[in-house]
Amino acid sequence: MEYARSRCRLWVPHVWAVTGHGTLQSMGNGTIGGRGLAATIRRVERAAGALATQSVARMDEALPWFRELPADQRSWVMLVAQAGVRSFVEWLQQGGQAGEVSDEVFDAAPRELARAITLQQTVALVQIMVDVVEQQVPRLAAPGEETALREAVLRFSREIAFAAARVYARAAETRGAWDARLQALLVDALLRGDTGDVLASRAAALGWIDATPVAVTVGRSPGGEAAAVLHGLHRAARRAGVEVIGGVHGDRLVAVIGGSPEPLAATGRMLSAFGDGPVVVGPAVSSLDEATESARAALAGYRAAPAWPDAPRPVHADDLLPERALAGDPEARRVLRTEVYGALVRAGGELLETLDAFLACGGVLESTARTLYVHTNTVRYRLRRITDVTGYAATVPREAFALRIALTIGRLDQPTPVSSSVAAI
Repeated sequence: MEYARSRCRLWVPHVWAVTGHGTLQSMGNGTIGGRGLAATIRRVERAAGALATQSVARMDEALPWFRELPADQRSWVMLVAQAGVRSFVEWLQQGGQAGEVSDEVFDAAPRELARAITLQQTVALVQIMVDVVEQQVPRLAAPGEETALREAVLRFSREIAFAAARVYARAAETRGAWDARLQALLVDALLRGDTGDVLASRAAALGWIDATPVAVTVGRSPGGEAAAVLHGLHRAARRAGVEVIGGVHGDRLVAVIGGSPEPLAATGRMLSAFGDGPVVVGPAVSSLDEATESARAALAGYRAAPAWPDAPRPVHADDLLPERALAGDPEARRVLRTEVYGALVRAGGELLETLDAFLACGGVLESTARTLYVHTNTVRYRLRRITDVTGYAATVPREAFALRIALTIGRLDQPTPVSSSVAAI
């Protein structure tokens, strides 16, 4: 991660060393556009130290963050400024032609400075250095060469801008690819059930803030490079106002969403980042350390989602409990057995009998009442009690299906009673 950050920071002082890669045409040694600047070049060379000093003084005046730098880092910036002016002199001596220039400017910036000054801040430093040189043109240029020197400074500034754009683009691509790999490693650790310390350290490397609650979403990847897919995911997350870490696993896109009290609604605002097909949201948990549970549920739901073609998009993993149980998810079987069937058993009374009769009669109240020899209002009351106890309404076809699966699993998973003859043996 440190390598990626160093690539994304203070490469720009090196811009001074590469700005000779421009489009200016050389008309001979020490010429710009066919006009000799030998006298001016000598003046600029003699004033190099003063120009660097003035540049640093202007930085101190114009940039509050620069004033807060430690003394050693400020001295490194002075070295970079001096090397930058020397690079401009060399560029003039070459007639502004395209070609390699010494890397001594980059070498003048220690790696410690790369960690202290960001790319944007370095661009501000370079801009000030160019402004100082441009303002000194009347004093630096030999008589009659003021216009030529000013044009040279402007062209050199243009080359700096192009070079900065190239450096920034390369750094962004490198960091994007590196971040995509780091996110994939974190998601891998999450799916494997690694410890909270491992997850926390990798999340911290990605700049993850402790945004709660946390939920894991799984859907189909839209395809393409992983870095581009994750860029689209992060852009959608910014619009939705949530934190996100993502990873592409084969044809799946796994997203860890943090900071939204309604992860399902937040995912609905991020659907553009996913490909076609089901998008399943795991249950919300209190922290990233517990996100493994949400990931397991989301993955199980994603595998089972094809069994419910009319499922909403996105859909909560808990709404797929029947399909997950049929697909062999042990957690879904446990929930249906203990929290649905077990709740009915613990409630006692005639709830189980009423539910069996209601499902057998196709959800018809009158037929259920006749089967049980009770009034229809009694059946209505018991059905409301079933809803209160289990959270599922038997009068809703989808929820009645979940109740039927829960009854089946509960009875299949009951411990087999030991017969008296076997017990005697």
